[in-house]
Amino acid sequence: MRSINLALILVLAGAPLWAQATPGELATHPRWKALLHINEGTTWRYQGRSYIDDPEFFLHESGATDAHAELEASIEQLRPEGSEARCDFPARYRFLDRQLDWPDDGGLSHCSDYQEWRRDMPGERVALIFPASYLNSPSSMFGHTLLRIDRGNDEDGVWLSRAINFGATVQGQENSILYVYRGLFGGYPGYFSNVPYMNKIRDYAHLENRDMWEYQLNLTQGERDWLLAHLWELEDIEFDYLFLDENCSFRLLELIHLARPESTLMDDFRFAEVPANTVRSLDRAGFIESVEYRPSKANELDALVDRLSAGEQDLALALARDASVAEKEAFQALAPRSQNLVARAAYAYLRLQNREGARSQEVAQRGLALLRVVNRTPTVSGVDPERPVSPEKGHGTKMLAAGGGMLGDRGFGELQARFSYHDWLDNPEGYLNGAAIEAFDARIRRTEGDDLTLEQLDVVNIKSLAPRNRFRKPVSWFVNGGLDRRLIGSKRHLTRHIQGGPGLAWEMGSVIPYAYAMARAENNSAHDVLVSTAAGARAGVLWYADGFQLGLEAEGLYYHNDDRRYRPSATLNVPVGRNHALRARVERDGGPDRAETEFHLSWRYYFD
Repeated sequence: MRSINLALILVLAGAPLWAQATPGELATHPRWKALLHINEGTTWRYQGRSYIDDPEFFLHESGATDAHAELEASIEQLRPEGSEARCDFPARYRFLDRQLDWPDDGGLSHCSDYQEWRRDMPGERVALIFPASYLNSPSSMFGHTLLRIDRGNDEDGVWLSRAINFGATVQGQENSILYVYRGLFGGYPGYFSNVPYMNKIRDYAHLENRDMWEYQLNLTQGERDWLLAHLWELEDIEFDYLFLDENCSFRLLELIHLARPESTLMDDFRFAEVPANTVRSLDRAGFIESVEYRPSKANELDALVDRLSAGEQDLALALARDASVAEKEAFQALAPRSQNLVARAAYAYLRLQNREGARSQEVAQRGLALLRVVNRTPTVSGVDPERPVSPEKGHGTKMLAAGGGMLGDRGFGELQARFSYHDWLDNPEGYLNGAAIEAFDARIRRTEGDDLTLEQLDVVNIKSLAPRNRFRKPVSWFVNGGLDRRLIGSKRHLTRHIQGGPGLAWEMGSVIPYAYAMARAENNSAHDVLVSTAAGARAGVLWYADGFQLGLEAEGLYYHNDDRRYRPSATLNVPVGRNHALRARVERDGGPDRAETEFHLSWRYYFD
């Protein structure tokens, strides 16, 4: 009996050795596949292999395509005590050490560069930062995401935080069209960068006037350690950068997924990844602990200006130019609270006007004088910008619609599909008012007596409305390229076109009037020339009311062959919940000799 018990004890004592995973099992472990950045069907490209081509990232020549071979090479090179490979791949070593129960031989203690880097890196908190969309940069039209690694758990720790960013490396200055083209087809290498977070604050909130959203993640200390160890492994490792899917947001999701590979973060297929979808994915997978909103300096100035009368705005502008205005009768006659608001508006305006480059001594002296005025007046609270709906609460970024209507005296049915992202009259919650970004928006139609036809295909349609006031005078603009059907003479022709132009916009409460100058180049079967050119104007008004959005617009074009076309329209959009809307549109299209009126009603469904 004793011999049986002894044998049983020996068996149980040896159980951990027998329970160790084999290399074949470890090669399919979720964390190992995450460490190698293997695409398990998340995007269309490189399925079943690593997203990384850089040979510096692998220890086996076939490591990018063979996870088992890379595992065996890693075991061989990371197992020896004092191995230099451990210093290059601390996260891999940690994984294999735990899974294979390697002996305690000092681990990474000989990796002085890594140990010094790890001591210098904060690691108490991790937040996803979402600078909102910035239409003046093609790379930031949909917003941007980066990680912030915090030191400490209080607000002051942000000053010592690091920003982890993934972006394309562009050599020299390239125009926006070339940037988008190369970004779509993987023409740029992408790298992770690790910089002081305050540098990014300056770039986004100060220089580009972008609101910022901070999503605190609930990663444990152990999960944060995995993330940081792998971040070291990715230093100077080259990825392909693709604008639609393998972009800044997607790479950060991969990094977060490594910290918690059992999550559902990377389960869904992604034809495209935009920052709003990234935040929604993190929210659904249970990563988000809290949300903070940080308005841009431009929005902070606007919030102050909205509290001032026309006369007080004049004083604020004068005070920003000459701080001695604070000693004059007009300023002294104001109530102390009004003096505070005027002085703060003047200071905010001065800072905004001089946000780029080094400030001159004269500007610095004016700023200091304005701060003295602010400090000697009673502070008025409650003038911060109103917090908007956060981006992840907005409608889905893709859209399908079904509808019908009347074109003249003929009925039609229509289907529409839009790959991305948002138009002026979609539900504005979670989006920037006056910003429209549409890509690959197609409509097909069957009209009574006609075959099925393509009515419209917008490859890209970007419209920026930047309202002006006495303190800020930005220029609005739009660009649109694709196909649309227009009435030319007596027939509706499919035109291939590109059009755009600058404009001006203003804001009056919830109403935004605007006007654009525009130029258009098109190819159609009605004109003898290959390319017809036109110039004209477009003007309208948007009304963002509670419960609906209304757009009124009129467009006129004069062509080089004396052809003239007009297109007035009215569109009403009524959101029905977050991801549904009812839309009605009436439009008259044509010229001085003939025009047709179209009425269109559709149901719209938004999804990711």
